[in-house]
Amino acid sequence: MRIFLLSFLFFSANSHAQTNWRNIDLHYGELPSSFHVYESKDSVNGKPNIMYYAIASLNSPDLHFTSDTTLNRRLTPAQYFKKNDSPLLVVNAGFFSFATNRNLNTVVLDGKLVAINEQSIREHGADSNKYFHSFFGTFGIMKNNRPDIAWTFSDSSAGILYAAQKPVPFVVSDRAAFTKKDLMKIHHARFKKWKVETAVGGGPVLVQNGEVSVTNNEERKFYGKAIYDRHPRTAIGYTKNNEIVIFVCEGRSDSAAGLTLPQMAKILKDIGCVEALNLDGGGSTCMLVNGLPVNTPSSKGIERAVPSVFMIKQK
Repeated sequence: MRIFLLSFLFFSANSHAQTNWRNIDLHYGELPSSFHVYESKDSVNGKPNIMYYAIASLNSPDLHFTSDTTLNRRLTPAQYFKKNDSPLLVVNAGFFSFATNRNLNTVVLDGKLVAINEQSIREHGADSNKYFHSFFGTFGIMKNNRPDIAWTFSDSSAGILYAAQKPVPFVVSDRAAFTKKDLMKIHHARFKKWKVETAVGGGPVLVQNGEVSVTNNEERKFYGKAIYDRHPRTAIGYTKNNEIVIFVCEGRSDSAAGLTLPQMAKILKDIGCVEALNLDGGGSTCMLVNGLPVNTPSSKGIERAVPSVFMIKQK
């Protein structure tokens, strides 16, 4: 009994321990005073771990926060770096289809909706005549550089993005099409036009109102217990001081086991995020600062080509 109690106390203390971070700005050359990079190699729940985050002030007059995407093709983060005149930061963004190279999540560039959510997903097996219509978490920045995370619906015909400020359960129907008219019949009071200048989607949302709250059940992003699998991860969030946090962790190696979504959510909360969103992870996870790799991608260090990225540029 005593051994069990001691084991429980050790596990509890370890699982709630504050992560130790060290500043590694010097690794990336000259950086603006409103931008910093941190590293931690603390173990998480007894497993080896390597993780990083960059933090930047959205109030800085010297920084511009934006996105980029491609049409029916993918580029590596290094290729986006060259394409966009050497931005300060590049990180992979939303999920995508390997078959078509297309985004499966929203992307907004300079106020224009340039990629939309995969709004209808066909079920398999006995329910193959059913379609799931989910509202995925999306990170956005307004004209005044105010950040927000919301659950979105993309009206591709009108080029309009609608958002709900609280999680919205997915809808099941026997029709592949799901239009704005369908949305308003069911959730007319929840969704409003979302006028963002920049946005990247992903899911699920990890932190809401400063607390861990993983909305995977509402977004139906990962099946079963997959949110508890440990993988390389990418996430984005913001603090109450109007700072943006871009997070990556390594995984699938002897030196880094990766994180579960709840583990990552707690770490982002501890960093100070009031809202945070999971982005595409696994082999896609890659962050560059001044063109230099921050993390080691899980595919033997080789960057995966992706159709969308989030970027920070210096003015």
